[in-house]
Amino acid sequence: MQDGNKQRFDEAWEQWADAAEEQVAGRFRQLDRIVERNQWKVIRAFQNHKVSDYHFAGSTGYGYNDRGREVLDLVYADVFGAESAIVRPHLVSGTHTISAALFGILRPGDELVFVTGKPYDTLHKVIGKPGDGTGSLADWGIRSTFVPLLSDGGVDWEGVAAATTERTKVFAIQRSRGYDWRPSFSVGQIGDMVSRLKDLRPQASVFVDNCYGEFTEEREPTEVGVDLIAGSLIKNPGGGLASSGGYIAGRADLVELAAFRLTAPGIGGEVGAMLGTTRAIYQGLFLAPLLVGQAVKGSIFAAAVFGNLGFETHPKWDDPRTDLIQAIRFGKPDPLIHFVQAIQQAAAVDSHVVPEPWDMPGYEHPVIMAAGTFIQGGSLELSADAPIREPYIAYMQGGLTYAHVKLAVQRVLSVFSERGYLKDLAQ
Repeated sequence: MQDGNKQRFDEAWEQWADAAEEQVAGRFRQLDRIVERNQWKVIRAFQNHKVSDYHFAGSTGYGYNDRGREVLDLVYADVFGAESAIVRPHLVSGTHTISAALFGILRPGDELVFVTGKPYDTLHKVIGKPGDGTGSLADWGIRSTFVPLLSDGGVDWEGVAAATTERTKVFAIQRSRGYDWRPSFSVGQIGDMVSRLKDLRPQASVFVDNCYGEFTEEREPTEVGVDLIAGSLIKNPGGGLASSGGYIAGRADLVELAAFRLTAPGIGGEVGAMLGTTRAIYQGLFLAPLLVGQAVKGSIFAAAVFGNLGFETHPKWDDPRTDLIQAIRFGKPDPLIHFVQAIQQAAAVDSHVVPEPWDMPGYEHPVIMAAGTFIQGGSLELSADAPIREPYIAYMQGGLTYAHVKLAVQRVLSVFSERGYLKDLAQ
């Protein structure tokens, strides 16, 4: 960028950033209150279970009598308002954690109904197709039905009723938007869904994929009647410190079944060496409310800046938020790709790497991902990804500090200015 053009961009950026921060100041204050209440909730859980330094010691082999691991499960259950929880570094991703939960509570001949449409792309292979030979749910004779959402993003209750049979064992809800241009579901909305689903089939359990949603509100789905939730530690609850892992929380009998799937029947959560990860998982949980708040502030700011420049954003800056994800629609592949590449350029780690679309395992379209993170795949850290398909929407999430997200937005707009994408917008 020539010196004159750079000076003009810098001046414009200061104006855009100042206007956006003034615009969102009220939302930031509301978010600070949520952060405080969640921080207090986590501290109370630590205090209730008398967490002490000796709980951070590692274990090896079978991990019998690992008191730190046992208390960690109790703390998570307390934080999430659940009867029981299992928290393990051995759960390698959110998809693995959700898979363990679903395989744990479903049996051949059961039916699984997704009431919020098709789930996130990586779960499609877990669901599978009959006879696919991969050990998927379908391969084990478990039938899955997806009830598409209505055009306004609401649940199609007539469709859910039509899909429900005497074999329906589990209703599944995806809290976050995934790769859809729709609102994520708030905890209040999920509570309303639970009431209707229990009226429809009281015997069925309600499961929620809680990824990206933890600590964005003052309540969690298990506090409004959900039977079982699952999430990843390299997202919100790991606080940027957990190097791997996942958690499952909810009704004690269902958590036990999921634990049997994670290890083996009769063993469940009684074993599992933590291998030096315990301290980071505890401390990450302690930090999670604050860092989730930083990430959400970054998303609100980005929505305001890009919205003010004429881009479509979802959610808008003043919309309610129940997850980390900020979607921005570009309509063309080039600005989408350059957006993701600019997010990578703003990273502290691997800023020199240039992401390109590729056929990533578990996804149905080529995907481009920016992830200059300390924890590989850690999406509480600033990251962005997108499937290369119409209408070319980028999904930005995370940011351990608000300042980092602000820097990344500045970098995106600098790249867009150089390429002429802001020519008509910045008049």
